[in-house]
Amino acid sequence: MIHFFIFLPVLASLLIFLVPVRWREEFAGAAAGLTLAGGLWSWSVGGLSYFSIPWISALGVTYSVQMDGVSLLLGLVTAFMSLIAVIYAGKRVPKPGTMLSLILMMETGLLGIFAARDLVLFYVFFEDALIPALLMLAIYGKSQRMPALVKFAAYTLLGSLFMLISIIGLKFYGGSPTFALADLQAHPVTGPVQTWLFLGFLAAMAVKLPLFPLHAWLPDFHAQNHDSGVADVMGTLYKVGAYGLFRFALVLFPDAMLELRPILMALAAFTALYAAWIAFSQTDWKRLLAYAGLSHMGLVGLGIFSLNETAMIGALFLLAFQNVYTGALFLATGMLQERVGSLSTRVGGLMTQAGALSGLTMTLWFASIAVPGMAGFIGEFSILLGAYQVSPWLAFFAGLSTIAAAAYALSAYQTTYWQMRPAGAVIAHDLRNLDWLVLGAPIAVALFFGIYSGPALNLVQPVVRAVMSGLGSGS
Repeated sequence: MIHFFIFLPVLASLLIFLVPVRWREEFAGAAAGLTLAGGLWSWSVGGLSYFSIPWISALGVTYSVQMDGVSLLLGLVTAFMSLIAVIYAGKRVPKPGTMLSLILMMETGLLGIFAARDLVLFYVFFEDALIPALLMLAIYGKSQRMPALVKFAAYTLLGSLFMLISIIGLKFYGGSPTFALADLQAHPVTGPVQTWLFLGFLAAMAVKLPLFPLHAWLPDFHAQNHDSGVADVMGTLYKVGAYGLFRFALVLFPDAMLELRPILMALAAFTALYAAWIAFSQTDWKRLLAYAGLSHMGLVGLGIFSLNETAMIGALFLLAFQNVYTGALFLATGMLQERVGSLSTRVGGLMTQAGALSGLTMTLWFASIAVPGMAGFIGEFSILLGAYQVSPWLAFFAGLSTIAAAAYALSAYQTTYWQMRPAGAVIAHDLRNLDWLVLGAPIAVALFFGIYSGPALNLVQPVVRAVMSGLGSGS
């Protein structure tokens, strides 16, 4: 079943061009829906057990996969938002066949990242997910897409090179027979070598978290992607740095992470507040959302780097559900652009003409700024509570970003949706047909898990506790 869950989307992405044009949207939707159904079934049976066979025996590379609690939660969110992206792409993107294929291809890359339990396999999926992201930007991006694409590729590929060197070093210095995580854990690398290898691995994860100062690709990536927001949804799901740090760095480089904890926590806290401050001055909705997402990732990084159980549970919870409401906000921005022909935060007066779009967008922003009752609150509160036990001042510093988030979000929302509609401006129609599903379903998820967080926490908590107990530390 785990292979069906991982590889069904990429199989569909290849077969879609054999399907008659008029049926491609339905075919892609069916594939994405079946993938989500497979994930829900996996959840119902308690996850997908460990599977491992030799892949490239001469090099010690294995095909080792598993979907435990954390992987399964992130996989479910990926499958859910990929389905939403497919639905909206079929409606909004002209001749959407290529875009639908790229979405499904990237979905497999992301699911593979979460399932991989071999570091080389993780690296392969990590790079595989990059290809469709680059192609979406290259094919469907705006006029300045090439500089944005080069910057995105340069940051990612350079970080990946350092990660690959670290992966090879782990096996070489530890003497592990394979690159499987279990074997690498059984043959640990210690001393200064561990620190250097961790820094190499951190380079790739910091780009994909992202973390200051390796975030510079992010605003241009979102600003130059297709106006619909579909590619931005997949880009948001590709923020897998925190997961890589939790799944691999925490167990393979524990001494290095503990040694560098104060520096990394400070960097994450600065990222959270810095990004929120920059977001306040943005007048383009996509750039504002890019910095808002960066601020959230700063908090996620704070939770991971604190090495505190409560903060880490909160970080993984926030990592999962910010993908839902941030991705939906990008789609809401796409709907705004479709109606008024602009991504400016100063178009004014949309509430009087598109009340439903305005209301659902506000609800998504409530989730983003961590209003109690929405999923974002649980994640952010847990992070700050746990980080406070490690460093009260850094927790306070990062906590200021939650105040700044309310300021930049509500200020931009007011100038877009509440102020006077300019004279002679085009009349904006309200939500139609599938628009309700595209925004309503993510809101329902954010509300459900904000009020009833138990099912998600029951996936995350046992895995985090097992990892922390394995390190001999729960705080």
